[in-house]
Amino acid sequence: MVVTCSKEQGVGIIEVGHALTAATVDAFREQLASWQAVEPDVKNFVADLKQVDFMDSAGLGTLIAVLKRISEEGGDMKIACLQKKPRMVFEITRAYKVFEIYDTVDDALKKFN
Repeated sequence: MVVTCSKEQGVGIIEVGHALTAATVDAFREQLASWQAVEPDVKNFVADLKQVDFMDSAGLGTLIAVLKRISEEGGDMKIACLQKKPRMVFEITRAYKVFEIYDTVDDALKKFN
């Protein structure tokens, strides 16, 4: 399982279980879409990346695509618990300008309330 989804305070928590790479992004997208189909009322999300120790361009591209789709449906997605190596990918690509990044899931959740 690449993704574990839950709901807290009406916000979807997307907990990613390991590296987000070209090898895992299809499973990530499928598992998230399946959960969203069951929880259509959830518009806002926090991506919990505490277990993601590596991310390549495919992983980052997928997060951007998910953010775009969520935004088009009137929602938002924030990033929480970004680790050192993935953080470098965000800095090099300037993706930190696209996402709001928080140290903890709780900090990100507070921004929705």
